[in-house]
Amino acid sequence: MITPRPNRTGLVVLALLAGATLRLWFIRAYPEIGGDTFIYGGIAKNWMLHGVYGISAPGEPLHPTLIRLPGYPLFLRLCFAVFGVGRYYPVLLLQVVIDLLTCLLIAGFARRIYSDRAGWWALWLAALCPFSANYTAAPLTETLELFSIALAFYALPRFLDSPGWKWALVLALAWSYAALLRPDGPLLAVALCPAMVFYGRRKWGAGSMARWAFLCGALSVLPFIPWTVRNWRTFHVFQPLAPRYAVDPGESTNPGFNRWTKTVCADFACTWDVYWNANSDPIEPSTLPARAFDSAAEYRQTVQLLDAYNQHCCQITRRIDAGFAALAAQHIRAHPFGYYVELPLARLADMWLRPRTEMLWIEVRWWQFEEHEGETEFAWAYAGLNLAYLIAALAGFLRRPRFRGAILAFVLLRCLLLLTLEAPEPRYTLECFPPLIALAAMAFGGRARAPEEQPDAKPAQSSP
Repeated sequence: MITPRPNRTGLVVLALLAGATLRLWFIRAYPEIGGDTFIYGGIAKNWMLHGVYGISAPGEPLHPTLIRLPGYPLFLRLCFAVFGVGRYYPVLLLQVVIDLLTCLLIAGFARRIYSDRAGWWALWLAALCPFSANYTAAPLTETLELFSIALAFYALPRFLDSPGWKWALVLALAWSYAALLRPDGPLLAVALCPAMVFYGRRKWGAGSMARWAFLCGALSVLPFIPWTVRNWRTFHVFQPLAPRYAVDPGESTNPGFNRWTKTVCADFACTWDVYWNANSDPIEPSTLPARAFDSAAEYRQTVQLLDAYNQHCCQITRRIDAGFAALAAQHIRAHPFGYYVELPLARLADMWLRPRTEMLWIEVRWWQFEEHEGETEFAWAYAGLNLAYLIAALAGFLRRPRFRGAILAFVLLRCLLLLTLEAPEPRYTLECFPPLIALAAMAFGGRARAPEEQPDAKPAQSSP
């Protein structure tokens, strides 16, 4: 993290106060306590009060679950033990503190790998980034996930400058907790574990770095052993992470509906109106994009299928799912390039470039100017701010800073994973922002310091 000289301490405090003000404003103006929050909170309460890692619906008995990894329920359980069961606002305030620490970690990473000036820019860019600040107002995994990612990137250059157990353990902890929070968290280790060998091989030797990388990877896996054993004993399945479709063993994953969604959805509006409504709310044919139908006959077929779903208490039965599978097969035969290339790229572009207003009380179809003029203008401004961060990150990357390959690997791995999803959400690319903000700061960071000028580097033994 940034360790300023005494006369610059005030500037750090000022940046953190500005960041805290922004985050507290989001908590006051746009608190989001609902949906997945109650799933995580329910698991935490049942775990704490009944000793069962499970969920229960009104009028139904408590039953074990594996639909969510234990990282965030554990965090909530600790918060409930301190602040009281079901009290979420103290959780939000604690997330503000954690997110401000994330800002310091991003600044420290930029400072070490590029320049002091880049560190200051990174601190302000991170503190005033509304996209990550907004998520402190929701008891969800994002704030802790961003912290874990920032911690891993912060620790990597420190480990490579001075290999030893201290930073190796920090790396292992960051990788492990990122994976305990979200099933895509292991991508952090997949990107940075080889980076340890690649960047450290010349100074410390490839063999020594490979041993360190193996040890860090092995340590990060340890917390998943009891989780995997528990899932095997409870459900008789091998599940070291969490299932892709967040269902317990024996529950339907609706493969036909999911495949049909992949032939239809290209943006977050479709995710909102179609994918998230499955098995809970009506799906109206009027909300479907034009690409959902190739002919009048297919339109009638789709409407009949959706009518059957809506009349069946908004539940996808096997028969209805088979109907969606048939529709999907028709679309894929008619548009194979669109299914395998165009739509995945469109969903990825939507996740990167869409205004990140999903946590604000902004219409999901914000572009309909005649219906909500002010929201449309705000959304365009928000999209412009998001694009400015990305352009600055690209400019910083082109200045060839240290560890740009590790950052690129992490971003590309996430993009490859996101290409497989049927329902885009902007928050899935937000997890790339800690290293991208550091890169953006380097665009304004002046001259990069030479490797021998790296701060606080000390000689150390490279062998574990």
